[in-house]
Amino acid sequence: ITLAWILAQGNDFIPIPGTTKIKNLEENAAAALINLSNEEEREIRNACEKADVAGERYQEALSG
Repeated sequence: ITLAWILAQGNDFIPIPGTTKIKNLEENAAAALINLSNEEEREIRNACEKADVAGERYQEALSG
């Protein structure tokens, strides 16, 4: 559902999921077949906006 939601955000949003298993790759690709309703997109966006973000954006070793 997360990948489907990202894909629904427009052509300038491209999810890049990592996987090491064929089964997961197939599930990730199937996200392109999911059509979320406007209400479902809105509910997911609202949940994201309410979520607390913890930690730094980058690891300290990478922030140079």
